[in-house]
Amino acid sequence: MVTHPPKGLHGQAVEELGRRIIRGDYPPGSVVDPVRFETELGVSKTVVREAMRVLASKGLLESKQKRGTTIRPRADWNLLDSDLLRWQGSSAPTDGFLEDLAEVRAIVEPAGARLAATRRTSSDLDAMRQALDAMAAAGADADAMVEADLAFHRALLESAHNELLSRMEVVIEAGLRIRDRIVHGARHFSDSIPVHQELLDAVEAGDPDAAVAAVESLLAQASDDLAAVRARDDHEDVATHTLPKELP
Repeated sequence: MVTHPPKGLHGQAVEELGRRIIRGDYPPGSVVDPVRFETELGVSKTVVREAMRVLASKGLLESKQKRGTTIRPRADWNLLDSDLLRWQGSSAPTDGFLEDLAEVRAIVEPAGARLAATRRTSSDLDAMRQALDAMAAAGADADAMVEADLAFHRALLESAHNELLSRMEVVIEAGLRIRDRIVHGARHFSDSIPVHQELLDAVEAGDPDAAVAAVESLLAQASDDLAAVRARDDHEDVATHTLPKELP
C-alpha cells in the first residue's frame, strides 16, 4: 500500500495539524483552539472541524464537554496508522523511532521471506524481478531507487500470502522510506542489488533458510549504511559548530 499526502484543503489541514501534533508543537493534554487553526491555515470552520475529526479517529485528539478538544497522550495514538508513521519520519526522526522501526523489520521480514520461499507464485516472482530491475535502472536517481526498493519489499511480503502479515507493509514501508531517504539522499550507501538478488534467488529456489539469511544480510547492510551516514552527519555538525582557535 503506497501512501501519499492527501490533496485539497481538507487533506492539507489534516497533514499540517497532524505533523504539528507528532512534532510536539502541542504537548499531550493541551487544549487546541479551532479558531486559531482557521486563521493560521486560512481555511473555513468546516475544514478545520473535519480535519480534527480525522485526527481524533487516529487517536490524536479527544473532545470533552467543558474542556474542549485536547491532545491525547502518546500511548493513545494509533502509531501503526500510515499517516502517523509518515509524519513521524517526514521531519527529523529520532534515534528511538528509527530503532523501533529497525526492530520491527528484523522481526517481520525474515518471517515473511521464509513464507515467501514456500508460497510464492510466478506473478510474485515477476513483481520482485521488476522491482529489482527498477533498482538497477535507477542509477544515481535517489527517488527512483527508493520507490524500487519499496516495491521489492512490498512484493516480498505479498509473496507470503498472509493477509495479516501483508498489513505490516505499512510499518516496513515507513522504515524503508525513512532509511532510504536518509541514506540515498546522502548518496553514501553500499550496493544493495547483489543481496536483493540473493534474496530473490532464494525465494525462487524455494529455500526458506537461504531466504532468511539473505534478508538478515540485507537488514545488516541497511543498518550499517544508516549508521555511517548519521555518524558522518554528527561529525560534520561538530565540525561546523567548532570555532577555530584565535590566532596570536
